[in-house]
Amino acid sequence: MNLNALRHDIPAGIVFFLVALPLSLGIAQASGMPPFVGLLTGVIGGVVVTLLSPSRFAVSGPAAGLVTIVIGAMETLGSFSSLLLALILAGALQIVFGIIKAGRFARLIPGSVIQVMLAAIGLLLITQQIPVALGYEGNRGLRGIFGDPSFHLSPVVAGVALVSLFILWLWATPAFKKNKFLTYVPGPLVAVLWGSLAVVFGGNLFPESIQGMPRILLPSFDSFGELTAQLEGPNWSAWTNPSVYVVAITLALVASLETLLSQEALKKLKQQTPAPCSDKEMRAQGIGNMLSGLLGGLPITAVIVRSSVNVNAGARSKTSILLHGILLLLSGIFFSEMLNTIPLACLATVLLYTGYKLASPELFKAQWKLGLAQFVPFIATIVGIMVFGMLVGIGMGLLAQLLTSTYKSHSNALQLTRYDNHYVMRFQQNLTFLHSPRLQSLLAEIPDNSVVRVEHDNAGYMDPDVKALLAEFGSRAEHRGIVLDRWPS
Repeated sequence: MNLNALRHDIPAGIVFFLVALPLSLGIAQASGMPPFVGLLTGVIGGVVVTLLSPSRFAVSGPAAGLVTIVIGAMETLGSFSSLLLALILAGALQIVFGIIKAGRFARLIPGSVIQVMLAAIGLLLITQQIPVALGYEGNRGLRGIFGDPSFHLSPVVAGVALVSLFILWLWATPAFKKNKFLTYVPGPLVAVLWGSLAVVFGGNLFPESIQGMPRILLPSFDSFGELTAQLEGPNWSAWTNPSVYVVAITLALVASLETLLSQEALKKLKQQTPAPCSDKEMRAQGIGNMLSGLLGGLPITAVIVRSSVNVNAGARSKTSILLHGILLLLSGIFFSEMLNTIPLACLATVLLYTGYKLASPELFKAQWKLGLAQFVPFIATIVGIMVFGMLVGIGMGLLAQLLTSTYKSHSNALQLTRYDNHYVMRFQQNLTFLHSPRLQSLLAEIPDNSVVRVEHDNAGYMDPDVKALLAEFGSRAEHRGIVLDRWPS
């Protein structure tokens, strides 16, 4: 065992567990499930999938992007138990995807799309967590701060969050990084401990504000029977329902795509040698989803938000992820009372800090300097992801990239250069009817009594519309005193 890696993995696993805990509970609640279902899903993703996954840093668990699919599927199928059967079938499909090596299609995704996906996730984290850091308990995001009359800013909650942010900033400064002792304790863990201590000891100073501060709400179980009572098994008789197979295919495709996107995005955050095999990851996800369906959990996928938090917390190996999975299990059984002292505002600052690192101002400046051809798809993807969701946003980004690349390609396909009364027109690529307007405008720039040379070796194909324009210009050249050199036939 690498002790040097272990000293980073243990505190990183603790920090990551504290962040993953409310996320797992929140996703279960948003899906209409008991909180323990979220914990169970996190345990399966954090332990089983991690042991089978080829990646040292990818974190799997319940995903917010699948909540709408889960809710819609339960309405269609009529029960959560029928959804569990569809989840088992979806896991089996993912295993098949891995066997037929469908993971190679992840290489078709442009690196620029992955980079902008990370930036969009960073902005989402910032916009979602600012209200939490200020003590807002609704689900309206930033609009809730300004439009919800029931919200009143608590100076105590905001103060706790600001101190947490200050700790995170302080731990990232060069002076603190040089201190060998401080490198053993990550800043996010200190920020969370500060919040817990503020709740425990601040009640005497600010009793009303501390008691009303939103905190982790973890259910407690007095016996193993109470715990197992939260679980539900699959409805095997639902196999005759055709909708089960539609839901299974939908879950398999969406969860697989999100996993592949997360894996590609993770390469931008942390290099791994050798690079993890996408097909092995698909098989690991499939086994995890089959097990989750059997035990009564939610759909599992690799989640880039959790993976980025894990990396930023200083993880060096799978140990941090395994530790977080074990802690999720233990917390649901033994430590609910202790963990319920942690304010959500402190966990929000950890996510805010992660979001800032993913969507730093320097990234936007760098994209702007690359020109509109890069900046327009960048902004389109960010807006799409933030407004419509991950998959739709990436689709918008790919479409914007295709349109801008096509425009750029067409604008550079034809070049006209002047040397006194000599004009040289270069065809840089095959010409289609879409190039006709550009060609017509360039030909209109050539005055009478000129010499025109056309270099068309790079154009193996010319559309009939393009040839018609060239033939029309050639037929009028003699009357205009224009001499044609190497004019294409």
